[in-house]
Amino acid sequence: MTAPAPAPEDLVVSRAALDDWRVVGAWSGEEGWNPGLRDGPAFFAQDPDGFFIGRLDGVPVSAVSVVNYSADYAFLGFYLVRPDLRGRGLGLATWKTALAHAGTRTVGLDGVVAQQDNYRRSGFEPAHRTVRFSGPAPAAEVPAGVGPVRPNDFADLLAYDSACCPADRPRFLEAWLTAPGHRAVLRRDHGDRLTGYGVVRPGRDALRIGPLFADSAADARALFAGLVAGAAGQPVCVDVPETSAEGAALAEEAGFTPSFETARMYTGPVRPFAQERVYGVTTLELG
Repeated sequence: MTAPAPAPEDLVVSRAALDDWRVVGAWSGEEGWNPGLRDGPAFFAQDPDGFFIGRLDGVPVSAVSVVNYSADYAFLGFYLVRPDLRGRGLGLATWKTALAHAGTRTVGLDGVVAQQDNYRRSGFEPAHRTVRFSGPAPAAEVPAGVGPVRPNDFADLLAYDSACCPADRPRFLEAWLTAPGHRAVLRRDHGDRLTGYGVVRPGRDALRIGPLFADSAADARALFAGLVAGAAGQPVCVDVPETSAEGAALAEEAGFTPSFETARMYTGPVRPFAQERVYGVTTLELG
């Protein structure tokens, strides 16, 4: 006799440990999301209780993260179900359990095209599209004024980052800047004022740039050159919000082409932030 198909009531959803998330990272790679190879510890640094995994008979089959950044804001990502078990309600059961972690916070996400209607039905409204631009890194040298991030830069970087995001994220940022393989650069003007910073990290299929935050297009171009310096010919991608026409122009000038699209969506209002400085989002998984 054929065993009955798994149903939502068979699913056990619990908080995930960092070791569990390595399985989820592999799933996201198989979806073509090109996850960073060493993202997990930085993600868990922000909210170690914000990661959920669904199991059938002890075997992981579904996942979602709902990471709380502040008393007002959370971000949802990694919404995944093993391909052979989709369409059975397992994802929705995982989603409902995890979303409760956000409480009354506004929740953001970057939704793939195929899921955007489902997210609307769950109360998410689109704010803008985000387009991934990909291509081989152009030959570049580190421009004058661009240098590596040092420990004594952190206070300035945190203030700059907070101005570019819907919430402060000190625990995440400290881990993101120092993760193995992550390389962070910044730019200062002649008065030593910070005018932008960026991070590049190894991904499964390409180097990923994120964030790329800058005061101006000139600052963004200089930072971009500093990030790809020494990587000529290697595949690189950057996720550009459509709120930044100059970010798209920068990617196109580098010879990159669109390869992937999501929509930034929210369940409610978020605090004002400097969207004009966001030339590349940090990560589609955690905002």
